[in-house]
Amino acid sequence: MAIRKTRKKSSPPAQAPGAAAPPPARPKDSARLLELRRKIDAVDQRLVRLLNERASLVVEVGKAKRADGTPIYAPHREAEVLRKVLSSNKGPLSDRAVEGVYRELMSGSFALEQPLRIGYLGPPGSNSHAAAVKQFGSSVDYEDLREIGGVFTEVRRGHVNYGLVPIENSLGGGIVETLDAFKANAQQISIYGEVQITVHHALLANCQPSQVRRIHSKPEIFQQCRNWLSTQYPGVELMPAASSSRAAQIAADECRKALEIGAEPGSAAIGTALAGQLYGLNVLFPRIEDDPNNITRFGIIARQNARPTGDDKTSIMFTTDDKPGALVSVLGVFQSAGINLSHIDKRPQGRERWTYTFFVDALGHREDAAMVAAIEQAQTHCRELIVLGSYPRSRRIL
Repeated sequence: MAIRKTRKKSSPPAQAPGAAAPPPARPKDSARLLELRRKIDAVDQRLVRLLNERASLVVEVGKAKRADGTPIYAPHREAEVLRKVLSSNKGPLSDRAVEGVYRELMSGSFALEQPLRIGYLGPPGSNSHAAAVKQFGSSVDYEDLREIGGVFTEVRRGHVNYGLVPIENSLGGGIVETLDAFKANAQQISIYGEVQITVHHALLANCQPSQVRRIHSKPEIFQQCRNWLSTQYPGVELMPAASSSRAAQIAADECRKALEIGAEPGSAAIGTALAGQLYGLNVLFPRIEDDPNNITRFGIIARQNARPTGDDKTSIMFTTDDKPGALVSVLGVFQSAGINLSHIDKRPQGRERWTYTFFVDALGHREDAAMVAAIEQAQTHCRELIVLGSYPRSRRIL
């Protein structure tokens, strides 16, 4: 009887001491997954063709606008496009996701029609800068104009096409610098649109969370993150800065210098995620604000007026006559006309003590018959009344 010899299996080579273990074998993709990816690739190809087909039409729109002097950015058209797109969205993508895609698509369209320059309150990485990017996308040019008054000046002079300025904050109320700038530029600048932005604060640093020894930011931001800071970093030194953007710059510089001398970096900043991207800081913790409903309303300012959409606001500035009940009389005019006033603010008039300029937002467009009549009647109770602009009402928070 023949004896069958079995071949001895060879043992794997011994791993050298200190050598890294080989990576685990990657499981092969299933046939189902490969098929789904092929379908996604096919959809992507169709999407690119359709996007470029749309872009070709945008180029023609730009030629037509330049020929007849129509503004490149039209808030009424933006509102119409978004309304139609979102009404046709059946999911699974959320409306917020679809809107984000279309805002970036419209940003690219601006660049095809005519390059736009948007002025904002800096420095780069500020909440105003972040709001401008959310509204206008990444395909336009942005100008840091350093002061709110500077945004108005540069829009008025035509050095930028549009400006973005904060009007009011849900926690802090009206922005006095903006209200004063409206007074100084009355009848020269129009509110062209509005944007609502949720304000998020992030802890930014280039070190581990446990290594943070000092945090830079604006005093107001420290207040808005007070509970989180007292829980997570009770013993850390809080360093006031002129702005959250400047705080990010300081933290980045300090981290870099520490690494250069071989020390352990320990500087952080509280600011926007955009500031982290601009100044080279990592987001250690996003959304550290105590109140998640911190919302700032921004105004888009321009040299032209926005057309009606059917869902608009009109901002009005007025100074009442010096007589009892004058303010009540003005407000009563809008009440009698059935016009809702969604916001009211005031600033010292400036020329006389204890007299005030009032700012109101009325729901409706300045061309609506009821609004025209109400404004004419309200003027009879005012020393001065100026319509700052009518614009599409913001329904969504970006």
